[in-house]
Amino acid sequence: MNYRFKPGSLPLLVSMPHVGTDIPDEVAAKLAPCALTRADTDWHLDRLYAFAEELGASTLAARWSRYVIDLNRPPEDTNLYPGQDTTGLCPVDTFKRERLYQAGREPDRAEIERRLQRYWRPYHDQLRAELTRLLALHGRVVLWDAHSIESVVPRFFEGRLPDLNFGTADRTSCALQLEGAIILAAQAQERYSCVFNGRFKGGHITRFYGRPQDGVHAVQLEMCQCLYMNEEHEAPPFDYRPDRAAQLEPVLRQLLGAALDWVRV
Repeated sequence: MNYRFKPGSLPLLVSMPHVGTDIPDEVAAKLAPCALTRADTDWHLDRLYAFAEELGASTLAARWSRYVIDLNRPPEDTNLYPGQDTTGLCPVDTFKRERLYQAGREPDRAEIERRLQRYWRPYHDQLRAELTRLLALHGRVVLWDAHSIESVVPRFFEGRLPDLNFGTADRTSCALQLEGAIILAAQAQERYSCVFNGRFKGGHITRFYGRPQDGVHAVQLEMCQCLYMNEEHEAPPFDYRPDRAAQLEPVLRQLLGAALDWVRV
């Protein structure tokens, strides 16, 4: 199976396209040693968002590492942030610009197309099918695209990233009323800083599937990983931190609750 999927009863789908860590043997054989740490994973989001399933939301979580193929990039591999440095559909380097592949073993066009068909399309087929099902049941649906990243990544942004980074494709991927409800919920708490449509405005999933005129309202949340886990510079790196997660989970519940209150009106 290319993903972990659990259907829910509420008009909410939580997508986690970068949580996967598996790398097929035929891809791993071509990778450089640095790739095997999978440092750019959105670690532990399925554990952090486990409460969403308890609420009755649908969840979709990737199995395969983003180093295999990035599920949040368009299939034609266009840059979602023109003029800014980004990683591609089949990344060839890490966030720290370390080469992912052994010399001369980077994927060619044919290999990228193979990965599109084998790993990228099944996730998106399931995503599309679940949105269609929920839309038929409820008339409208919220797609919550869940992400996390190290709080300091000089390649992509200066200084430390705000804690909670919401993206609505510059206010086009969801109704303004939904964005407003999420803003109010985010600002109601004082522990975490937040920004809307800052450095992260939403990737392919938010931009492509967010069609408020058709009843699909998409929001991306990119969180600093230090809010719930050890970052790479902490020891031991990438470990889940239940003490930190316990402070963050109530805020996530409030945010998803605000989205559900709006979509069910």
